[in-house]
Amino acid sequence: MRHVQHKSPPISILAAHTHPHITPTTTSQHRFRASRHNHRHFTNTINLQQTLTNRSQSKPIQNPPFSSTNSTPQNPSPSQSLDLPKKMSSSSSSPSTQIFFISSLIILWYSSNIGVLLLNKLLLSNYGFKFPIFLTMCHMSACAILSYISIVFLKIVPLQKIKSRSQFLRIATLSIVFCASVVGGNISLRYLPVSFNQAVGATTPFFTALFAYLMTFKREAWVTYCALIPVVTGVMIASGGEPSFHLYGFIMCISATAARAFKSVLQGILLSSEGEKLNSMNLLLYMSPVAIVVLLPVALVMEPDVVDVTISLALKHRYMWLLLLVNSTMAYAANLTNFLVTKNTSALTLQVLGNAKGAVAVVISILLFRNPVTFIGIAGYSMTVMGVVAYGESKRRHQ
Repeated sequence: MRHVQHKSPPISILAAHTHPHITPTTTSQHRFRASRHNHRHFTNTINLQQTLTNRSQSKPIQNPPFSSTNSTPQNPSPSQSLDLPKKMSSSSSSPSTQIFFISSLIILWYSSNIGVLLLNKLLLSNYGFKFPIFLTMCHMSACAILSYISIVFLKIVPLQKIKSRSQFLRIATLSIVFCASVVGGNISLRYLPVSFNQAVGATTPFFTALFAYLMTFKREAWVTYCALIPVVTGVMIASGGEPSFHLYGFIMCISATAARAFKSVLQGILLSSEGEKLNSMNLLLYMSPVAIVVLLPVALVMEPDVVDVTISLALKHRYMWLLLLVNSTMAYAANLTNFLVTKNTSALTLQVLGNAKGAVAVVISILLFRNPVTFIGIAGYSMTVMGVVAYGESKRRHQ
């Protein structure tokens, strides 16, 4: 008996039985093809709309002025369409602009620091203006006035207010120590040449390490302390080979250097909390008036004839008041440029520039004042500078 396999009717036949007006083969095939075509057309339409939407939304990101002002313009103007190339050209020139800005700051920093040093020497030694305390008070007066103008009106840095009485007493203590260091340095310039003054002043890292150990028990690596040996040895050699050596001037210069180091360590102790820390410009703003109050009675007591001699010198030298004004302004400019250079360069760059600044000041002072120097003095100062460089590098590596 032969087995017959029953096949299920096709879908088109079933549809024809259900709907007699549809033909089994041709009509169903055309409708199926049409539905596939409509589905593809609908999918392509959706993809095209999404692409256009994404492109319209991505334009404000590529062109910030469009997104910050209006929605995406349908027909951007020529200036708007050229906005992106302008930004690219400005960004490509920004590194050269930054290099020019930092170079200008360094030149101003060198000029103000060396200028105030040489003008101090000129006034105290050559012009007969033998009043270092009054000269320091003039510096502090200029710093107080110009700091207020720069911070309050020009807004170079934000104004930081004193929050407590104890913070004010700490600032006053720092101001007194700062006055002592500046007065001592100006007194030493009356008796010592600028070259030897800078050689002794280069021993600041030695006193800083000493006071940091005595006051905060902070210890450095033994290599760092070994680097201080040539610093002290070089000053001893330079002192023995200095033709214009003066004992009182040397004592005052050492005292000023020690006071400067003591002030830096004391500042780290007194203003250590985050709420009481001040940047150098705001600290100068608050220290300067205190320094004026302290220096004014001291100048009147220890330099009683300062007013009469200053008036007589002004009548004798018509540029006397101009020199005092320029000198006092440079004293503030030295602090301002030091703050800006510190802010815009690294610590290593600042250290190298500081060491080079002392050497440049020595060379310029020798050429300007023609003070005699010896080979021993130059060798001693060179040893001191190399020791300072080695100390800074060792301290940076062992931090």
